[in-house]
Amino acid sequence: MIDERNTDMSALKDLLAGMDRRLSILEERVDTELTEIKDQLPANRAAIVLFSGDLDRVLAAFIIATGAASMGMETSLFFTFWGLSAVRERRELEGKSLSERMMALMTPGNSLGLTPSKMAFFGAGAVMLRQMMAEKDVSSLEELIALAKDLGVRFTACEMSMDVMGIKAEELNADCAVGGVASFLGDALGAKLSLFI
Repeated sequence: MIDERNTDMSALKDLLAGMDRRLSILEERVDTELTEIKDQLPANRAAIVLFSGDLDRVLAAFIIATGAASMGMETSLFFTFWGLSAVRERRELEGKSLSERMMALMTPGNSLGLTPSKMAFFGAGAVMLRQMMAEKDVSSLEELIALAKDLGVRFTACEMSMDVMGIKAEELNADCAVGGVASFLGDALGAKLSLFI
């Protein structure tokens, strides 16, 4: 009877040892497959191209960017062509060609000069929109820009657009890097969210 119990115990130990080995192998396979799946998932990143210089569209881009950053997403804004006005802080004319000076005078010198895409009415639309936002306690564009910086949103100005439009790096927000399309594509590859505004 004792020998029978010892045999049963020995068989049970062998069975448990075999189950442990199979469980370890299964855990390794699951870990490997999960790693492969994670590698295929997009990164927790948001990449936004801001092409528009319209106040309402720029506001939308910064609201989305600050929202994404506050949710823990690594967020970048790539400013190109008219969108450069959102990060432009001053207008310089010295050292520019005639066409570059004309372009500088025809485009906003900073974010305060942006007008809405509809009902601009020679600047009255922007004043009215900003006033309505203030009345509803909605952050201004300038407050959203500051918040984006505080949340770590990365700003990149398109170098090619700057060259075409005659905008110098000194005219831009100090926190704005200058880069090419590869900068945006590097951010956008595998991002969960990519927008063109």
